[in-house]
Amino acid sequence: MVITKDQINSHGLKVEEYKKIKELLGREANLLELGIFSAMWNEHCSYKSSKIHLKKLPTKNEIVIQGPGENAGVIDIGDDDAIVFKIESHNHPSFIEPYQGAATGVGGILRDVFTMGARPIALMNSIHFGSPDIKITQNLLNGVVSGIGGYGNSVGIPTVGGETKFNSTYNENILVNAMAIGHANKNKIFYSKAKGINKQVVYVGSKTGRDGIHGATMASSEFDDKSDEKKPTVQVGDPFTEKLLLEACLELMKDNSIISIQDMGAAGLTSSSVEMASKGKLGIELNLNKIPCRERNMTPYEMMLSESQERMLIILDDEKEKEAKKIFQKWDLDFVVIGKTTDSNSLVLNYDNKIVADIPISALSDKAPMYDRKWNKSKISKKKIKIKDIKKIRIEDALIKILSSPNHSNKNWITNQYDQVVMCDTVQKSGGDSAVIRIHNKNKAIAISVDSSANYCKADPKTGGKQIVCENWRNLISVGAKPLAITNCLNFGNPEKTNVMGEFVECVEGIKEACEFLNFPVVSGNVSFYNETNSKSIFPTPVIGGIGLLDNLNNIMSIKTKNPGNLIIVIGKTIGHLNQSAFLKENFSICEGPPPEVNFVNEKNNGLAVLKLIKEKIALSVHDISSGGMLVSLSEMSISSGLGLKIYKPKKMASALEYFFGEDQGRYLIEISKNNLNRIEKFMKQNKIFFEVVAEVQNDIFEMEKIFSLKINDLHNFNNQWYNNYNATN
Repeated sequence: MVITKDQINSHGLKVEEYKKIKELLGREANLLELGIFSAMWNEHCSYKSSKIHLKKLPTKNEIVIQGPGENAGVIDIGDDDAIVFKIESHNHPSFIEPYQGAATGVGGILRDVFTMGARPIALMNSIHFGSPDIKITQNLLNGVVSGIGGYGNSVGIPTVGGETKFNSTYNENILVNAMAIGHANKNKIFYSKAKGINKQVVYVGSKTGRDGIHGATMASSEFDDKSDEKKPTVQVGDPFTEKLLLEACLELMKDNSIISIQDMGAAGLTSSSVEMASKGKLGIELNLNKIPCRERNMTPYEMMLSESQERMLIILDDEKEKEAKKIFQKWDLDFVVIGKTTDSNSLVLNYDNKIVADIPISALSDKAPMYDRKWNKSKISKKKIKIKDIKKIRIEDALIKILSSPNHSNKNWITNQYDQVVMCDTVQKSGGDSAVIRIHNKNKAIAISVDSSANYCKADPKTGGKQIVCENWRNLISVGAKPLAITNCLNFGNPEKTNVMGEFVECVEGIKEACEFLNFPVVSGNVSFYNETNSKSIFPTPVIGGIGLLDNLNNIMSIKTKNPGNLIIVIGKTIGHLNQSAFLKENFSICEGPPPEVNFVNEKNNGLAVLKLIKEKIALSVHDISSGGMLVSLSEMSISSGLGLKIYKPKKMASALEYFFGEDQGRYLIEISKNNLNRIEKFMKQNKIFFEVVAEVQNDIFEMEKIFSLKINDLHNFNNQWYNNYNATN
């Protein structure tokens, strides 16, 4: 048969790419082979537009056991404990079918973690929606949150927080990024690299259906007005089967039966078999008649491209089949030997006693396209908004407007739908700077934070990339954790457009510089391109998921203030940078100018100083200053604790708005006892770190003398006002 141009286009390939396929095969491809190339060469699986730039990121240091290239990253946290973690996108599926799209995003990222031999211990997410004023946002929000909670709650893994943001840039392209974290013995990590010839290739888990066919290809293309027609490409999840699969895999992993193991995620059986063979420099031969199917008359094309959930591919050691099969039968899961490893270096598929596909493994992996796409440097606005350029507003009114806005309102109505304490190791839930999960039966824990800042990245991609890494670093430090490593999910528009590619390149450069300076390596991640509809792209939205270590749970910090009479100090200098601030956006609908600069030296010095103050029991509560500035962060401390604050007037009241709402980076609020003020002064002077006293803890009232006075209950009500009103009208 001759492959037509329409068939090439419908598979998400370029005509030039198909010419390369024919050269690699030395012949025309058949339709099955075209589908397999489509699955492996799409952006989602091959990283063909991003790989050249991702190689610049720092991925190694003394604690990294496994960096990018496996199902998930792995870091050493001492005592033979390892943390396995990764974040991935499920953006397009969640827009088309919000419940199942979000649910299967959670299921897929969980499998990435337990495939490595880790028991999942926590889930996080970063979800972005369009304007809350349009009806579709309410439907998408409800569906996505229900999907995340429905899957995580059912499988029994705590979803301990994340972030939810709204911006019209996501009106037609929402973002659903799911992060999973697991705990393993560092000497018992499992990998996907195939080894040995004539080893059994075993299919385990659920049966294969027709859901999710072309899912990876769909995720590597723009949307248009017909996006609803792509619903059949969205997978359907079953968390109860996922739980069975998790337990069966972990039970099998207790001995040495497994040579390699791979989740059937994007591109299903195609990607899992090719990736295992490619990493092992081997071939793989499969008998498709043996694939457990839940639907009748499935074709080889459908079997290889199905993205049905809750499935794994395992290469077993010799003579281990019988015992392994018992385990999966006990958990009521399919266990079928469907093929073997070979020395052919090819993917060979048999069906009805015929070879229906024969493709060199290298053609699908090593020789996949890698583009150095043209890109334009982003134009950075130098315009700076000053207070004299806007109408006067009272400090109290500006604060209330921010606290009651969609992006800064209380999100308990979301997180209350998630089981945050199942497994009984959640020490600190959502609502603070980072969630904290105890390492089971030990007095140490990990801190987890997920962060993004799309408006900063749109205004200046490189500075935005730096800032979001530093924001994550601060969030981990604020709970008393030493930052260890990150995973990232890079959400952008069409990489074939020079401005979008420029945003990507510069964001990656900013992330690289921050991670190098802070010794904060990137150990896993995901790139999501083509987040645009009818040629309208989202803002560049890199999401950073960070892990930190608390080696002593007695040193854990929260944002809750402790006792009246204590002082609040700010570490880090306040200049009063208002451009791209929540103050301007929420009060005046202004989103202009450059974001605040990032000073790596200050970030590192200030952060390490805070950790020392926590360790020495001087810090009583800690909160980093980010979106909204100092006054918003102070109010969050008060709302969280139920205690008031007497806030001191700045030395220059004429610049009070800049002082209280400026979003200068590298700053922390710390509660201390008055008795320790002299000690703090000496410590800061020795370390050449700027600090000043900004408030005193008191009962009931949040106030600044002769400027404003608010009851804590009123502050709390303002912070819940947006959702209460929104829920009542939708």
